[in-house]
Amino acid sequence: MATAAAAVAQDTTGTRVSVDYNEDVVRLFTLATVFWGVVAFLVGVVIALQLAYPVLNLGLEWTTFGRLRPVHTSAAIFAFGGNALFATSLYVVQRTCRASLFGGRDLANFLFWGYQLFIVLAASGYVLGITQGREYAEPEWYVDLWLTIVWVAYLIVFAGTLFKRQEPHIYVANWFYLAFIITVAMLHIVNNLAVPVSFTGVISYSLFSGVQDALTQWWYGHNAVGFFLTAGFLGIMYYFVPKRAERPVYSYRLSIVHFWSLIFLYIWAGPHHLHYTALPDWAQTLGMTFSVMLWMPSWGGMINGIMTLSGAWDKLRTDPVLRFLVVSVAFYGMSTFEGPLMSVKPVNALSHYTDWTVGHVHSGALGWVAFVSFGAVYYLVPKLWKRRELYSLKLVSVHFWIATVGIVLYITAMWVSGIMQGLMWRSYDSLGFLQYSFIETVERMHPFYVIRALGGILFLLGALVMVYNLIRTIRGDIRQEAGLAPVRPAAAVSAE
Repeated sequence: MATAAAAVAQDTTGTRVSVDYNEDVVRLFTLATVFWGVVAFLVGVVIALQLAYPVLNLGLEWTTFGRLRPVHTSAAIFAFGGNALFATSLYVVQRTCRASLFGGRDLANFLFWGYQLFIVLAASGYVLGITQGREYAEPEWYVDLWLTIVWVAYLIVFAGTLFKRQEPHIYVANWFYLAFIITVAMLHIVNNLAVPVSFTGVISYSLFSGVQDALTQWWYGHNAVGFFLTAGFLGIMYYFVPKRAERPVYSYRLSIVHFWSLIFLYIWAGPHHLHYTALPDWAQTLGMTFSVMLWMPSWGGMINGIMTLSGAWDKLRTDPVLRFLVVSVAFYGMSTFEGPLMSVKPVNALSHYTDWTVGHVHSGALGWVAFVSFGAVYYLVPKLWKRRELYSLKLVSVHFWIATVGIVLYITAMWVSGIMQGLMWRSYDSLGFLQYSFIETVERMHPFYVIRALGGILFLLGALVMVYNLIRTIRGDIRQEAGLAPVRPAAAVSAE
């Protein structure tokens, strides 16, 4: 297997220079993305079934919903999503800068193995009950400290590559990646400030308490969504959608406006998670106001991504990889409409603490984050393993439709269940007493929990179809399929 891809570029003086791209680490992160994705989806199916059928908790403390739920959440966000961001960012920054990764292969390998160690430490802590016990069930202090070291190394590699670039211009995707790296570092350090009870133990105490702790956690929680799950994946959109569509970005000026407005507004939106709590009312209103303002930059980015297909709409009929990428942008638009809507206080009074929030989160996580990651992985694997094309574009199409049906079942079930919950909780009888007990709402939600589990199973099956397709692609198996995009000739395979 080749250890690097050689390319010829021109430096700022016009001199032709040879660039050795480090593709080994990108391959590793790509494989990890697929592996942890399957793990995350599988655990998600298990806990969905546990909610529908509590007997599946098995009576063991390590397999209860309370232990497995943070495993699923962190596996989906930090293991699957994080590895996708590492893989794509390290690929994109090299290509758009015409420079190999800063720090050489040793630092790049440390990034990969260090991040995988963080994932394993965090997951084992969740299962064993070793967490800070806060809203997001953060790992204990030793895991936080290790992630800080790895993340600083990531910033050094990425920023160093930008600094040594051969291209004078910094492509917009790199702006989004850099913002995601810097802001997540800030969020992680501040939110996880803690004092260990002892340096040989695993227990610590947070430096925050009460409403200050709640505000800090949701400043972290919502901006983890804003920068880890939005800004980082917008970097994927701005590179892979134009590349797969073979069209330039619709408006480069709009992409810059999108970037700066999103970066400024998102950081203020966290308090909308704390409506009707002890948080001061002015802080709640501030979070709501900035959340509503986020409609503009979010939809500006969606329009930019969708309109990049101008003149290439016909490709959606023949290229299911592009279909993944474009539909993910549509889900991004839907989620960034629904989020500000749910931040408005009267709507939040109905939606908060209900399954509506769960449906909203998963429309973004599955429709936006997972779909754009699938599209990027399908694009990367033939490039990284020097194959003409994927083994089967028809299987990509099968994956797309299975996953789409799964998402639709999931989010519609949670929308109906959530609105029903909210309405039942606020219903009063003629004497002014609550009309329904809590257990009555739980009984009514059972059919929707079964539908959600079915949606999750379909999404998992789609991912398994992808695994099979990618294994055959990496092995070098190619099959021609009628009615889909033709296999490119060998001459089209390059180290671009």
